[in-house]
Amino acid sequence: MKVNRVDSFLNMETTDVLAALAALAQASRLAVFRLLVQHAPDGLSAGVIAEKLEITPATLSFHLKELHRAGLVAQRQDGRFLWYSANVDAMNALIGYLTANCCTLGSCTPVACVPPAVAVPMPKPPQRRTR
Repeated sequence: MKVNRVDSFLNMETTDVLAALAALAQASRLAVFRLLVQHAPDGLSAGVIAEKLEITPATLSFHLKELHRAGLVAQRQDGRFLWYSANVDAMNALIGYLTANCCTLGSCTPVACVPPAVAVPMPKPPQRRTR
């Protein structure tokens, strides 16, 4: 997935969207991606990712390759270490693509359309009184 700007979701190809969703539709890959998003923009070395998620290096390598192929993860070499970072632009483009038509028919509440970074927390339900 080649994404240069957040608003480029309008130009995303269906095949790119499907590749990104397929890459994230596996528990270990989703965990890797979420960890890398937490450490954006710097990313983490493969060894640190493997240690934090308790994934064997061979298995991690497979998952990182799939995330990289889908355009969700960037890779860079620093000496003898490989560092991986989340492609936040691609993530935002994917979210934009999925929510581009939100509320156009007036069938959802405005809170459902607010990006998670600016969403207002839902109030806690009132607690029942015990007698």
